[in-house]
Amino acid sequence: MDFSKHPCFSAEARHTTGRIHLPVAPKCNIQCNFCNRKYDCVNESRPGVTSCILSPDQAVTYLREVDSRIKDLAVVGIAGPGDPFANPEETIATMEKVHQKFPDKILCLATNGLGLAEYVERISRVNVSHVTITMNAVDPEIGAQIYAWVRFGNRVMRGTEGAAFLLSRQTKAIKLLKEKGITVKINTVIIPGINDEHAEEVARYAAELGADVQNCIPLMHVEDTAFEGRKTPNAAEMQALRFATGKHLKQMSHCARCRADAVGKLGEANSKEIEQLLQNASRPKASADRPYIAVASREGLFVNCHLGEATQLWIFASEDGKISLRERRPTPVPGDGNVRWNNMADTLSDCFAILASGSGASPQKTLSERGITVVAAECLIRDAASPLFEGKPIPRALEKKTGTCASGAGCSGTGTGCA
Repeated sequence: MDFSKHPCFSAEARHTTGRIHLPVAPKCNIQCNFCNRKYDCVNESRPGVTSCILSPDQAVTYLREVDSRIKDLAVVGIAGPGDPFANPEETIATMEKVHQKFPDKILCLATNGLGLAEYVERISRVNVSHVTITMNAVDPEIGAQIYAWVRFGNRVMRGTEGAAFLLSRQTKAIKLLKEKGITVKINTVIIPGINDEHAEEVARYAAELGADVQNCIPLMHVEDTAFEGRKTPNAAEMQALRFATGKHLKQMSHCARCRADAVGKLGEANSKEIEQLLQNASRPKASADRPYIAVASREGLFVNCHLGEATQLWIFASEDGKISLRERRPTPVPGDGNVRWNNMADTLSDCFAILASGSGASPQKTLSERGITVVAAECLIRDAASPLFEGKPIPRALEKKTGTCASGAGCSGTGTGCA
């Protein structure tokens, strides 16, 4: 495998080879003061943005479609839209499937490094060859100004405690990666007045750990963030900064600050065809193992019951284009939290989707992880089930938003996780 074809690690390769980012990792374990977690956007071009989220199986299907259309697609990566190791099982499952079905592809990951160390052995076994770690500070006093909170397991840390813990985890991860011979790139977001004069120390520290290259990225203005109004460094300032950091670590200066669903050569926007392929891949589809749809309904005619309130689910099949009722199944008893949703997933192991008038974030997440998509609608069952069986989206007029809470879209998280 020719690792020089990685466009993010080679200025020459960016003109000849492309990459694809598979958006399978929506959750994040850090709140950076320059990041807005609103990721469902087709118009913004920045890290942390994607138009949809894929499951590992959907990601492989999508990759197959894209690879048949894009010439010289050399690299497959995961860069969010959250952090790969805040979503470790989805990340590892995707990498394993890609490695098995596309052994000629270079595999890479971009992470903050907080949750990486425990998975270095597993990613090395599937030949992940390049890892990017975002390291913005090696002084906890400076890091405390950049991170609102850091969450590791059930522990939430703020201020210098969080920044120091993050640095210790990044340090451990880089050492383990280099023991496995994995190429390490350090991304450093340059924030004037915060870490611009500190970036050289970051380069020195990372070089001592064995990192291979550094990518100093000027701060982007992102709406509704703590650093929204802060000055962005200009080209001359970045050139001088890279000269200083380059004394310690090789510098990359051609970063395109890619979206989490970027495809093609660096700097190229996703085509309409690619956007459509991504949307198609994200839709729930029937399969031989999962031919049915479950419906939360009071009488078996309308989708008119919230998933959390349903005492039974109506199971429907599609036969020769006609929707037919197969049976009714009782739902697990309420009150056991995620145990209830896992029990429901066991009960519905032959269903690829659930139609309900609404659901909370917890059942949506748990059921999705078990291969069942929750779709919210209020309509006749046949009007929503028919397009789903055909692999099409339900009409927008019937659709309802699901998996949300009362805090609304403006909430950037508190670090404690959703109830």
